[in-house]
Amino acid sequence: MATCGRGCVPAVRFCQRLNRLKTLDDDLMVTSMKRCLTMVDLALLGVGGMVGSGLYVLTGTVAKDTAGPAVVLSFLIAGIASLMAALCYAEFGARVPRTGSAYMFTYVSCGEIWAFLIGWNVVLEYMIGGAAVARAWSGYLDSMFNHTIQNYTENHIMKWNVPYIAHYPDLLAAGILVVATIFITFGVRVSSWLNHIFSAVSLLVILFILVFGFMLADPVNWSQKEGGFAPFGVNGVMAGTATCFYAFVGFDVIAASSEEAKNPQRAIPMATAISLGMAATAYILVSIVLTLMVPWHSLDPNSALSDAFFRRGYSWAGYIVAIGSICAMNTVLLSNLFSLPRIVYAMAEDGLFFSFFAKVNPVTKVPMNAILVFGLLMAIMALIFDLEALVQFLSIGTLLAYTFVAASVIVLRFQPEKEKTSSKANSTTSPNPNSNPEPSPEASESQIISQDSGELKEYESFSDKLQLVEMQKTRERSAPGVLKARWEPYLGRVLGDFEPGEVVAFSVLAVMVSSVSLCAVFVFGSNQLQLPTWSFALLIVVFGSTFLLSLVVIYAHEPHINTKTFQVPLVPFIPAASILMNVFLMLKLSPMTWIRFTVWVTAGLLVYFGYGIWHSKEGLRELQPKDMAARYVVLPSGSLVETVQSVQPNGQRDASTLHTTPSPSAEEQQAKR
Repeated sequence: MATCGRGCVPAVRFCQRLNRLKTLDDDLMVTSMKRCLTMVDLALLGVGGMVGSGLYVLTGTVAKDTAGPAVVLSFLIAGIASLMAALCYAEFGARVPRTGSAYMFTYVSCGEIWAFLIGWNVVLEYMIGGAAVARAWSGYLDSMFNHTIQNYTENHIMKWNVPYIAHYPDLLAAGILVVATIFITFGVRVSSWLNHIFSAVSLLVILFILVFGFMLADPVNWSQKEGGFAPFGVNGVMAGTATCFYAFVGFDVIAASSEEAKNPQRAIPMATAISLGMAATAYILVSIVLTLMVPWHSLDPNSALSDAFFRRGYSWAGYIVAIGSICAMNTVLLSNLFSLPRIVYAMAEDGLFFSFFAKVNPVTKVPMNAILVFGLLMAIMALIFDLEALVQFLSIGTLLAYTFVAASVIVLRFQPEKEKTSSKANSTTSPNPNSNPEPSPEASESQIISQDSGELKEYESFSDKLQLVEMQKTRERSAPGVLKARWEPYLGRVLGDFEPGEVVAFSVLAVMVSSVSLCAVFVFGSNQLQLPTWSFALLIVVFGSTFLLSLVVIYAHEPHINTKTFQVPLVPFIPAASILMNVFLMLKLSPMTWIRFTVWVTAGLLVYFGYGIWHSKEGLRELQPKDMAARYVVLPSGSLVETVQSVQPNGQRDASTLHTTPSPSAEEQQAKR
C-alpha cells in the first residue's frame, strides 16, 4: 500500500471486500435441513434432472435445425464436457456438503462477487430450465389431442406476434408449475418419492423406445440421399453441442442436495457418476434411434419421438412415448423446483440475497418462501416465453457455472489448509499473551519450545532460533501450494518467495484468460476478424503456449491430498480441459444470447452492490474482534522481530506492540506461515 499512496488504500480494501472467501463451519454436517437422502435418492434425482425434455424434445429440435443425424456427436461431445464438469461437482459436493452447488463452491475458493454472479446465473438457469420443460410438457400433451389446446387458446383467449415471445399464453404450462410447486413445499421426502415414481416410468419407456425403435431403424435415413450424416458440417455439430448442454444441466441437483444427504462424502460422487452415465447413454442411443426411424429433416420439433412412431404406423407406441415423456418432464420440473430454492436459500443465508428467503419451515425443513416465490416466477416465464429462446439462453449460464467450478477445484486443490483457532484453545494450549504483553527478561535469555515430537528443548542463542525456523520450513516444503522439491532448481528463484497457493491462483487466472483468447481466435479469427494465416497461427501459438505454461506452473506445486473424500484425477489437466471446452462452447452461442446474459449480469450487480455487499455475513464477521495473533518475521537485513496484535474478544481495549525480542510462539507462527 505504501508504494501507491494513501489514495489506493480505499480501492485495495474495496477489492478485498469483493474477493473475500466464505468461512466454513467446523462441522459441515450440522444443518437446519433434514439429512435423509440416500445414494439411490440422489442418483434418481440426477437422472430425473437430466432425462426429460432434452430427450423427448431437444433431440428432435437439434437434429432438424442444427446438426442433422450428427446430433449423436453433439450429445457425445456435450456428455464428455459434462463428465469433466461433473467430476468437479462431485469433489466439491463431497468436500463441502452444503447446499448452494456452484455458488457455494465458488464462494469458498474464488471470492464473494464471483460466487454471487454464479449463483445469480444459476438461479436464472433453473428458472429457464423449469419454464422450458413446462412448455415442452404442455406441447407434448397438446400433441396427443391434435393441438386442440393451442388452437383454442389462440382463437378464443389471446395470440401474440412478438419476437422471442410465445405465440400464445401457455396456461397449461403455468398450471403444472404451480401444482409442482405445491408438492415441493411438502418436504424433501415427498419430493423424492414423487421423483422415484416418475423416474421409474420414464426409464421403462426409454427401454421400450430403444428396443422397438431399433426394430424400425432404416440406415437409408443416414445416407446421402437424405442429406448425409452431418448436413450442417462441423459448425453444426459444435453449435448443436452448445445447445445439447441443456440436456445435462440436471446433474448439479445432486451437489445442490448435499446438505440433505445422509453420507455426502460417498453418496455424492457415486450418484453423480451413475446418473450422468445413464443419461448420456440414453441420449446417444435415443438420438440414433430417432434419426434412423424417419428422415431428420421431417422431424416434428415439438414431439419428435411420438410423431416418429405415428408416422411409421404405430400410433399406440406414440401414446406410450408421450406418456413416458410427460413423466420424464415431471421429474425435471421437480428437480428444478427442488434445486432453485436451495440456491436462493444459500445466498440469502450468507447475506448476499434478501433475508426473507433464508427462512426454513420448522415442520417440512424446506425454504418455503423461496419455493413459493420462485415457483411463481417460473410459472410466469412458462406462460409467455417461447421454448427455443429459453433453451438457447440456458446453455450460457450452465457453461459459466461449469467453468468457475472447474477453476475452483484447481484453486482449492493447491490451497493450504486454514488453521482454525479459538480463544478457548489459546487459553488452554499455550501461554496467554494477553496476561503480560511486556517481554520477560528471563524469556529473552532462554526460551522453552514445544516440538512436534512433544519434547521440550531450550534455545539460548539467536542462531538456534533461526535454525529452528529453517528446519520447520524444510518440513513444510510438502505442504499444499508449495513448489515441489524437484522443481526448485528450475523455478525456485522465480516462484520460491510467494505465499503457498498464491502462484497457483495467478496461474488459474492465466488459464482462464488464455482459454478465452485461444477460443476467440478459433471461433472468430477466420470469419468475423478475417485474420491472415500468419497472424492466426501466431495468436494460436502465443495463447496456446500461455495455456500450457500455466498448467505446468500449477503442476509444479504440491497438491492437497485427501483420501477421505473423492478427488478429481489428473488435476489441473481435467479441470483445465473442462474450462477450455466450456469457453469454446460459450463463444459458439448467438450474439443475442450474450446480450441477454449481459443484461441479467448487470441486474445482478445492481442487487449485489445495492444489498449483498452491505449485508454479507463474511463482511460482518470481519468486523468482529479477533484473538491475539503473533508473527515472527525474519527481515532481509537479518534482524528478527515479533509483531503481536491483540484484539480482546469481550469488548476490551485493543493493543498492538512490537517486540524485538523473539518468543517461542513467534517462531511457531513463522513456521506455520
